[in-house]
Amino acid sequence: MNKYVVRQPIKDIQGNLFGYEILFQEEKGSGLYNQTNDYAAADSISNFLSQNNKKIFSDKITFMTFTPNLLFKNTPKIFKQNDLVIQIEDNVIIHPLATTLIQRFRKEGYKFAINDFQFAPRYFGLMEFLDYIKLDFGKNEAVSLENTVKLAKNFNKICIGYGIDTQKQYDLAKDLGVDYFQGQYVAEKVETKANKTDYLQSNFFQLVVEVTRDEPNVEMIEEIISRDAALTYGLLKMVNSVYFALRNRTSSIRQALVTLGLGQLKQWIYLLSFKGDKDFGSEDVLKRSFLRANFAAELMEYNTTLPISKNEAYLMGMFSTMGSLIDASLEEIFEDIPISEELKQALIYHKGPCSLLLDLVLCYERADWQNITNYADILGIPTNMIAQVYFNCVEEVNRIWETIQDAEYDEEEVKAAQNEETIEEIIGDDIEDEIDIDDIVNDSVEKTTTVEEDIK
Repeated sequence: MNKYVVRQPIKDIQGNLFGYEILFQEEKGSGLYNQTNDYAAADSISNFLSQNNKKIFSDKITFMTFTPNLLFKNTPKIFKQNDLVIQIEDNVIIHPLATTLIQRFRKEGYKFAINDFQFAPRYFGLMEFLDYIKLDFGKNEAVSLENTVKLAKNFNKICIGYGIDTQKQYDLAKDLGVDYFQGQYVAEKVETKANKTDYLQSNFFQLVVEVTRDEPNVEMIEEIISRDAALTYGLLKMVNSVYFALRNRTSSIRQALVTLGLGQLKQWIYLLSFKGDKDFGSEDVLKRSFLRANFAAELMEYNTTLPISKNEAYLMGMFSTMGSLIDASLEEIFEDIPISEELKQALIYHKGPCSLLLDLVLCYERADWQNITNYADILGIPTNMIAQVYFNCVEEVNRIWETIQDAEYDEEEVKAAQNEETIEEIIGDDIEDEIDIDDIVNDSVEKTTTVEEDIK
């Protein structure tokens, strides 16, 4: 099933673009939906990050929905404060720690919007912490909308009317004094296909276990990610995105991990744990990419003429299967990955000097002995060494694959590996145990009473 990251423009009364709301769509032309559950919200955010390039990113504000669990795991911190408005819904409003959650992010400079604000007591207690009030003009009555706008204006809140799909709805929103407008009448949504990527499930769980240790081993994390073409690609694409604004883009996994930091790495892995489109049949492709990567890198020991390093040869072998792992053209796949032009020429067009090494690797897979000899001669690689190098790589890859499949976990780790929904229990530090819920609830009741008195 194809998935799409959808940006719905938000404009002011003069028609100037103010920002976008990020929505989720599973088939082109199907209905949009907000991310009211963890799976949908996390999938939308991770897909947005993986597509974060010049095609869909702008310097405008992005409104994105977060669930309580995603807020507890500090997921919004993947984004810069000036780029993001944290959008919340009723599942956050009713949470006993809602006020604490919102205050924690506001102290760090994040702004909040509430989706489909209701004229109800449970919403009043949060008014002082909100920056934007969003009203659904597609389902609410005019009287209710008018009361909500008046309430918002009394508290100096910015009103955004959404679901504005007709001239009548637009005129009503304008008459009520809404500040910004969103809907099909205002502007057409912009759809970008979210390219599907599959990663090796058992290897992913090893990554989860490693990043949640008391003292994570960066070298081990690097090794685990480097086994998986999809994880490597996703990490490099995200770290080289505009959000991190690297002065010098990187194709190094180690440098990407340093740039991301352990906290944001955990958040990224947490988002990936919710992805529901894993294809377990992709394991053979991932294993093949790992073998090609090792084989290409080892062959570089016998060549001194190619304009790439051993690490770049590894990446070339690793990424040679990306056409099978991602539903997109090779040009699009490698557009946002900062690999050298020589590697791109080899991977996309099978041209240039580096393509000789890649073609040698591919020919050995096919047992094309004639071309193996030709490529080896051109590269100056002794043909009598190639077989031994290949068999050594096969043994090493098989050994690591067995380690991945047979890895032993403790009781908590096994629980996470058997049920993705429990991964949230071991990633991040929940704050619930550190907070007196009774105090928070009482505080919320007091604020609700105060707001109701102000309304009266």
